[in-house]
Amino acid sequence: MRNMKLMYVYMLKCSDQSYYTGVTNNLDKRLIEHNEGYNPECYTFSRRPVELVYYEICSSPRQAIAFEKKIKGWSRAKKEALISGDWNSIQNLAKCKNKSSSGNYKK
Repeated sequence: MRNMKLMYVYMLKCSDQSYYTGVTNNLDKRLIEHNEGYNPECYTFSRRPVELVYYEICSSPRQAIAFEKKIKGWSRAKKEALISGDWNSIQNLAKCKNKSSSGNYKK
């Protein structure tokens, strides 16, 4: 049986109120790295301090990376619904709002 390596998808709130989403296998270490500013090229470097506002444990790197990419494509409102655990809002924000959407079509 293969050893399962747990991965974390995490979201940080930066000092400029923006959100950063990432993946790591060591959440505590990665949070320290963000706040210490180890990498001047990192998005969070000039936006410190950062605060951990959300994380999810994934059972594989592939699952974690897929979830990270999904979150990165979300609106700020949808990210904030995820942070607060508001699943109803996440579902509503995920609905298509175009006039041409089948749910918005008027006969």
